[in-house]
Amino acid sequence: MPETNSNIQQYLQPDFVSGLRNLDFVARMIVEGFLVGLHKSPYHGFSVEFSEHRQYMPGDNIRNIDWKVYGRTGRYYIKQYEEETNLKAYILLDISGSMKYHSEKISKIQYATFLSAALAYLLIQQRDAAGLVTFSDKIHRFLPPKSSRSYLHFILKELSGIELTGSRTVISSMLHAMAEKIKRRGLIILLTDFLYEDPEQILHGLKHFRHYKHEILVFNILDPNDRYFNFRDEATFQDMETGEKIKAQPYFLQERYRETVGEFYQRLQQECMNYQIDFQNILTSEPFDRALLRYLLKRKKLY
Repeated sequence: MPETNSNIQQYLQPDFVSGLRNLDFVARMIVEGFLVGLHKSPYHGFSVEFSEHRQYMPGDNIRNIDWKVYGRTGRYYIKQYEEETNLKAYILLDISGSMKYHSEKISKIQYATFLSAALAYLLIQQRDAAGLVTFSDKIHRFLPPKSSRSYLHFILKELSGIELTGSRTVISSMLHAMAEKIKRRGLIILLTDFLYEDPEQILHGLKHFRHYKHEILVFNILDPNDRYFNFRDEATFQDMETGEKIKAQPYFLQERYRETVGEFYQRLQQECMNYQIDFQNILTSEPFDRALLRYLLKRKKLY
């Protein structure tokens, strides 16, 4: 029985896909669900096909105008050649211990893995090149960007076999290390959970990528409890990277926690904006289409 549009869009819901193990299938269905929703949204007409076009500019050869696109949109677009459109994207995935936390059905690492798979699928579907870097306190795997369908399966296989480390990630130092390794200009897509570090140190690491002319898109993957501290009863809290434990009454800490964390992310987001770095908090309870749309808007700006 074929999937209906409403059935396909279920795959955008984290709870719905949390128990699925076939990452190839999940990535494809997330992207298909996203594209179905795109046609129903205010972004109708803004689709992945436009990665292969740019708007007509005075001086362009009119023979290169795509009249089919003009017929659909009423606007003049130039069909680009392959070398103009081939973006190289690096998906940087944090696999440190804190990423295994979950208060709902899906953990941060599961969410980030599904999102990484969908991004790789979407990139290669657009004939862009996708690469994958996994890291914690060191770089674990480095797969350089390629655009073949067979390479997509290689990336998905790597994502399917991820094992988290218990090491605490000093994200700023890892950003510097990865920036030195990735010097050829491209799009950096970072999936992590900024929980512990000074925003100045984080920003310093991100600016290292900007030094090499990279564009940067940050998805800060958070469990709802990371952001809102929705605990009620007295509990023992354990650091998932160091193992350190502390007993506390969450109710008395909640208001101050939310205020402090809110200020932290607001400052980080503002500083990123100042340096043309796209920063987006993503809760693991949110549908995947929000992050995918953010990527597509970023992609449209680049070409």
